[in-house]
Amino acid sequence: MANTSETPLYQLIEDCEVTHEKLYKFYAAVIIIIFILALPLNASVLHLFIFKLKFWKSNTNNVFLFNLVLADILLLICLPIKAHNFIKGERRSPNDAVCKAMLFMLFLNRGASIAFLTVTSIDRYFNVVHPGRKNLLKVLKKSPYISIVIWVLLLPLTIPTMLKNFDCCNSHKTHKDEPSADALIQDVVDSLREAVFFSQIIIPFVILVYCTVRIVNRLRKKTVGDKTKLKRATFLVMTVMVVFSLCFLPCTLARMILLIARVQEWRPIFQDKATVAFDGLMVLSYMDCLLDPLVYCFCSTKFKGLYLSSYFPFLFKESQMPIDTSSGQPASKPARNTVI
Repeated sequence: MANTSETPLYQLIEDCEVTHEKLYKFYAAVIIIIFILALPLNASVLHLFIFKLKFWKSNTNNVFLFNLVLADILLLICLPIKAHNFIKGERRSPNDAVCKAMLFMLFLNRGASIAFLTVTSIDRYFNVVHPGRKNLLKVLKKSPYISIVIWVLLLPLTIPTMLKNFDCCNSHKTHKDEPSADALIQDVVDSLREAVFFSQIIIPFVILVYCTVRIVNRLRKKTVGDKTKLKRATFLVMTVMVVFSLCFLPCTLARMILLIARVQEWRPIFQDKATVAFDGLMVLSYMDCLLDPLVYCFCSTKFKGLYLSSYFPFLFKESQMPIDTSSGQPASKPARNTVI
């Protein structure tokens, strides 16, 4: 780790060394807390989807949600390494292979989480707003291979991020000499990579806003009949919006400010503040592995009851125990006869 008291601030930023050791140790502590809370939560959810819900035999929504769990597991694998780097005063691993692997896993998780959250909301939108209309998604979701296709399509969007200058926010470096062909090519590559980064957020966000508005309007216009399905769909898309807005939009805005700071060559102290803010909001984005279970609860009618009955059976009466789809029997024996 560089000596921050002797190394110029601008050089620390370029070398991907932390400039505020105590703050980055706080970031590391937050990452560790997220890891400790999210690991058992996602492990229990994974167990439920595989052994209780038999996701491959049930509706396609469960398949999408299972893939969302896999995306969160990818993120959890990276968190201890990220926390270790921050504690050592490094914004990324000095090992080239580890650095690229970390970037690949982090951004594959990011892309997969956004993709499956968006697909789940679109599916619910068609079910509620256009229940009888045939559409491409309804045709595709009947095939279990649609999830594999989504993962494969994410790969070309993830590979461009596997560069150190992305993790260290060093896109569009200032070239002190006259612009050369290599420098121009690097600027083009940086621009394309940043375009991929922002499009992964902006396009799905617009889709989510549209789905949310249409479903809410549909709920308001329905004056007769059962509104339970519509209310559940509304809660789902609004929950997805909350997860999306909290985890992904802030770091995207910080990334935009950071790029402006670099392109316009702001003073090193302002570039440093933008860099520290971006790293902190990236840590906030890791919260999605804790918030995604909210999506499961509102998306699957069985999930919430089955999860509580499997891991907290004392909350249910025996007559209210959800059915375990793998056995046809109540999920577990209750410990008391009251519902809390």
